[in-house]
Parts: sequence; structure tokens; C-alpha cells
Amino acid sequence: MLEVSGLSKRFGDFPAVNEVSFALRKGEILGLIGPNGSGKSTTFNLIAGAMRPSAGSIRFEGKEIGGLPAHKVCRMGLARTFQIPRPFRRLSLIENVTLAAHYGSGSAIGEGEARRRAKAAIETVGLPGANTSTEGLGAAALKKLELARALATQPRLLLADESLGGLDHTEMEHAALMLETIRSRLGITIIWVEHIMGLLMRVVDRVIVLDHGEKIFEGLPEVAARDARVTEVYLGHARA
Repeated sequence: MLEVSGLSKRFGDFPAVNEVSFALRKGEILGLIGPNGSGKSTTFNLIAGAMRPSAGSIRFEGKEIGGLPAHKVCRMGLARTFQIPRPFRRLSLIENVTLAAHYGSGSAIGEGEARRRAKAAIETVGLPGANTSTEGLGAAALKKLELARALATQPRLLLADESLGGLDHTEMEHAALMLETIRSRLGITIIWVEHIMGLLMRVVDRVIVLDHGEKIFEGLPEVAARDARVTEVYLGHARA
């Protein structure tokens, strides 16, 4: 589904991402983890079209998307959420999500179809009434709104960026379960960036670990938890 090969992004002399390669299979949930500054968000930005790579290839369903603008990447069936939700505060929930639906995969759609997709996305994530204002929404509801906007574009691949940030334990459990449901019920493949390691490791099929822009591990989550270099990156020393 997604093939990343030799992906690099430099800011001057600084390599934010350095020759990262991996393949994503359809139907997977892949965890992308690493300490702060490891290159996770830059990798997402490169795949989603928010940044142009300095080198390397990004192929989605056999088509090169590296360097395409974000709206074209979205049209091709790849959506992302953001760490910090920024809804249009003067618009209702349904209006926020309907607007996203217009930028979704496939050909241009009318307002009626966009609202239908928006309502379906809102129901999927369990938001309150569609005409509710975004004013006063808590962290959990804002995260759901961010996810609903992405789902309304009808993606085949979802980049979920820190979906658990700012949530309490119960809300985290619900959010993690939601990603599993999106994969199983909607058939959407997911790459998940997250700092809350315990929950991520329970949900993902595989994990990739970045450090200083380079891939240092790829494999099963239970193997990553025992890997000496991964432990050193997170704890500052390897286990005895």
C-alpha cells in the first residue's frame, strides 16, 4: 500500500529525516515511535504533503506522491490528523466535518453528499449532536472531531498523530479502541504516531522506531520492548 524508500529531509545542514525506508501493508496498524526530535512529525509531514522531501521516494498504491501538495495527497485517499486540533470555531461540528469531506478522495462531490459523509464520520467517532458548537469542547471531543474530519475524506490510509495526547486514562482507552474499530469496520490502514507507549504497543501490528531522523528498529512491538538500542534511546542506557 505504502512504500517509503530512502526518505530524507534536510533543513540546512540538519538531517531531520535521514534515508528512512519501510513498507506498509494494507490493513495494518503501524506504530511510528521515537523520542522528541526523532523525526516522527517530519516523516508524517513528508508523507502527507505538508513538506517536500530532500531525497527519496514515497509511493502510495503504486503512485509516487513525494512532493505533491497536501490537497492532492488527500484526494488520492490519504488523510491525517494533527496533534493539536484547530477547528473552525464559528462553525458547528457538522459544518467543520462537511468542509473536510469536500477535500476527500475521489471526484468532487456536492453539498448533500459531503454532509452525508460528515454525518457518518461523526457517528463513527461518537461525537454529540451534529449541530453542536465547537466552543467549549473538551480534549476528548476535539480529538474525535479531528478524527471525524479525517474520516470524512474517506481515506484508505490514515496518519494518526498523537491521538491520545491530553486525554485521561479512560479517554485514552476509548481512543485506542476507536483506531482498532476504524481498521476493522472501515478497512482503513493506519500509521500511528504516539508517545503513550503502553497503549500503542497493545494495538499496533508492527512498530518502527526513529532516533535523530534514522530508523533504528522495525518489527514486532514485543521485540522492540526488549531491543537494547530502543531501550537506550528511551531510557538513556541499555538493559543488563
